[in-house]
Amino acid sequence: MNARIGTGITTAYAAMLLLNITSHAQHDHHGHSGYHAPIGVMGDHTHSEGEVMLSYRAMVMEMNGNRDGTDRVSSSEVLSRFMVTPLNMDMVMHMLGGMWAASDDLTLAVMVPYLSLEMDHSTRMGATFTTEAEGIGDITLAALRNVWSEDNHTIHLNAGIGLPTGSIDEKDVTPMGRVRLPYPMQLGSGTLDLKPGVTYLGHADACTWGGQVIGTLRLDENDNNYTLGNTIRATAWLTHDWSDTINTSIRVAAVSWDDIDGADPRLMPGLVPTADPELRGGERVDVGLGASVTPHDGALAGHRLAVEWLIPAHQDLDGPQLETDSTIIAGWQRVW
Repeated sequence: MNARIGTGITTAYAAMLLLNITSHAQHDHHGHSGYHAPIGVMGDHTHSEGEVMLSYRAMVMEMNGNRDGTDRVSSSEVLSRFMVTPLNMDMVMHMLGGMWAASDDLTLAVMVPYLSLEMDHSTRMGATFTTEAEGIGDITLAALRNVWSEDNHTIHLNAGIGLPTGSIDEKDVTPMGRVRLPYPMQLGSGTLDLKPGVTYLGHADACTWGGQVIGTLRLDENDNNYTLGNTIRATAWLTHDWSDTINTSIRVAAVSWDDIDGADPRLMPGLVPTADPELRGGERVDVGLGASVTPHDGALAGHRLAVEWLIPAHQDLDGPQLETDSTIIAGWQRVW
């Protein structure tokens, strides 16, 4: 484990201690609109035995312009080093989720993503072109185990595994013909990935607060001779109920990810920075605002509708690398 991930784990652990890590009482979570985390947090709660929850999330991430370290770099600066520069990228992800409580202490979950990726480029000669990829990403299977509960606080462990169901062989037409697309345009990792984590959520009166740390650890090398970097995500949030149906939230989310180990031999790292495995790592801190509504009457009674908007407060990228501008997540959840 490299220094970036090790430092990230230490920082996240310290942050959770400052939060006095502890999650909410699982038997009451769906009766109070604020007991859910913001919609961008997954695996935030468990269920009572026999309960089933279905969910759908749509996420749109916009990336525009390049960054090296903490500094913006122009397209001309990138083209002084590479023949092609990425200009912007849009990622749309549709996520279907299901949860089932085998017992009061164990909830099983599955998450199935469908990705749509689009990246615009410019060449040193002034030409522009766009590449696209679309399909199912890596499916995640997870177990959430309650391990501690006291008053209005509990902790549960997250244990997930990512299955290599997303393609790592995506191709599209470029000025060089139909070629293998660089790493950010592939739909999956090509490896089995462990996703261990811990989640805390507590509540009092009209407020709920929590924290979560989730890692992604790559177990092997994929069929194209590379391994995506390990990732760690840490987040903390606060929600407030304005009524028994409406709440708002504020959240801070940090993510740190490593460069790629190995390289796809079909890519040319000197052509475009997205094909260089040593220019894929970085860290980012986002600040998010969210809202949700859980109607108790009418056709939508029992359904939860939520939205969250996140913007970066800090980015430090092994670049040149496209920087993130904003992320919007909208979702639906229903418990039976």
